[in-house]
Amino acid sequence: MSKIVILGAGIAGHVAATHLRRKLSKEHEVVVVSPNGNYQWIPSNIWVGVGRMKSEDILFPLTPLYKKKGIDFKRAKVTTFHPEGDTETLKPYVNIQYVLKEDQGRTEKVTYDYLINATGPKLAFDQTEGLLPATNKTYSICTYTHAEHAWQGLDELIQRMKKGEKVKILIGTGHAKATCQGAAFEYILNVEKELHKHNVRDMAEITWISNEYQLGDFGMDGVLLSYGSNIMKSSEMVEMVFEDRGIKWILGAGVNKIEDGIAHYENLEGEQKSETYDFAMLIPAFSGHGFKAYDKNNVEITDKLFKGFMLVDADYTPKPYEDWSVQDWPETYQNPSYKNIFAPGIAFAPPHAISKPRVSKNGTSISPAPPRTGMPSGITAKLVADNIIDVIKGKKELQHKGSMGNMGAACIASAGYGMTQGSGISITTFPIVPDFEKYPDTHGRKLGKTFGEIGLAGHWLKLALHYAFMYKAKMKPFWWLIPE
Repeated sequence: MSKIVILGAGIAGHVAATHLRRKLSKEHEVVVVSPNGNYQWIPSNIWVGVGRMKSEDILFPLTPLYKKKGIDFKRAKVTTFHPEGDTETLKPYVNIQYVLKEDQGRTEKVTYDYLINATGPKLAFDQTEGLLPATNKTYSICTYTHAEHAWQGLDELIQRMKKGEKVKILIGTGHAKATCQGAAFEYILNVEKELHKHNVRDMAEITWISNEYQLGDFGMDGVLLSYGSNIMKSSEMVEMVFEDRGIKWILGAGVNKIEDGIAHYENLEGEQKSETYDFAMLIPAFSGHGFKAYDKNNVEITDKLFKGFMLVDADYTPKPYEDWSVQDWPETYQNPSYKNIFAPGIAFAPPHAISKPRVSKNGTSISPAPPRTGMPSGITAKLVADNIIDVIKGKKELQHKGSMGNMGAACIASAGYGMTQGSGISITTFPIVPDFEKYPDTHGRKLGKTFGEIGLAGHWLKLALHYAFMYKAKMKPFWWLIPE
């Protein structure tokens, strides 16, 4: 009998837990530890943020599902890691602290045979002075609660515009090293579309602000893609969309301070500038959770497990951009020091960025961190689960591998909600991390598998995926047939 403990119940954690439970007999324990009681389909937060969906449309409670399926669910947060156990507990364990009122503050040692760290990122709003959801006229869509607040703020702004007030809207990244530009990109297009629907588009100036060097970088160094019968850079595609929508843009901007209605930023020229706004949605920096780890003698060994995020089978040797390789990226997401610990999704520490690093004339790093959300989270979580199952069944080598350097991803970016007037931008990328040795003439990507399309069909596809993945997450009949 084996006990697998999964930390986190987001996309990666839930995917791992559901596949483990389906494929392992009931003699094996599957335990999920998460302070959050709901599963949410995060890609649909953008629609909550423009009032097109309610929170209940994108989430459901996990307790009844896990109870029905035989998954032990602990509403708690992990505090410390003990991969060797201690003088009293011989098995490895994590310390957890319960969060529900009846158990709040109670701690427990949760032992394990295999540990999956799927805790995702800390939303590091504190790294940008004054950046806090629903304060200083700034909002977030990183959680369903944040998205609800964003819609409240946007709705109030729309009512002001209907009374004749002209406003400024600022959407993008709220830190010099933020990631998740894709979510902000979707949101700015949805906001612009909503203003049209309310007949107030002419009352708003909309501006994109980002730490990207070029439009369409998305933390992936941009892509060269097929667009119809043409070959186009992602920067050209996004510029075309923004110009068509009348959206202005500010690039190479490291936002460092927020005041009421003012975003202060440094650009790559080293200039300190500011942009005023009446409504802003700015993605914060993502960071690790600051976890500590200890050996069996209670000596701190955090550097064996964490480098901000969790260390895995990547090559962390510092090297210049010109020497970066797809070989640097992990394949099994296994910790090198403790072979029974894995970290799929956003929880693993990347070896380096994907986009070319850039520094301002003042020495400030202003460039995107690498994205690991959505499809890569699900794929890596499933392969981790499959490897653990194989090891439990007696296999010695990890058979399932999936580097972001040989993994493709599909992104369906909503560009506006509506069954007849909606729009979506569909982009597939292969591989996610560019392989300049294999594809030297096409910016590291394979053109036949890297393409983009814009139109109403993209919205239908995005909406269909929403319902498909909610169905899958609820473990409805034959849920496992829906790919990650």
